[in-house]
Amino acid sequence: MAISRIHSDDAPKAIGPYSQATAVNGLLFTAGQIALDPATMEVVPGDVAAQTRQVLANLRAVLAAAGCTFADVAKTTVFLRTMDDFAAMNGVYAEVFGAAAPARSTVAVAGLPRNVLVEIELVAVLPR
Repeated sequence: MAISRIHSDDAPKAIGPYSQATAVNGLLFTAGQIALDPATMEVVPGDVAAQTRQVLANLRAVLAAAGCTFADVAKTTVFLRTMDDFAAMNGVYAEVFGAAAPARSTVAVAGLPRNVLVEIELVAVLPR
């Protein structure tokens, strides 16, 4: 069972000792993405909606590098700095995923890298 490392230049480079994603046994596992602009490696300005848009753009790039789209996503985990941001995050999330809504967990956490408001990771099914 070989593990493949997935990388996209259109997503932020890893800011630690990890891969943007790994593929194994027909599944893609992404690292958590935060609202970093891949060109500047700076957090995008704005509220949780703006940050969620950037996070999902970053995830879209990683998915594309593996030959996947959001329609291939089976499960996501959303980490929020506060549940007060749930509705705004959920609105952007619904726009992106639409009817292809995967299973999801959403949790509030004490802190996130670079003091961002949202982080999302996902599991997708790789194309055959």
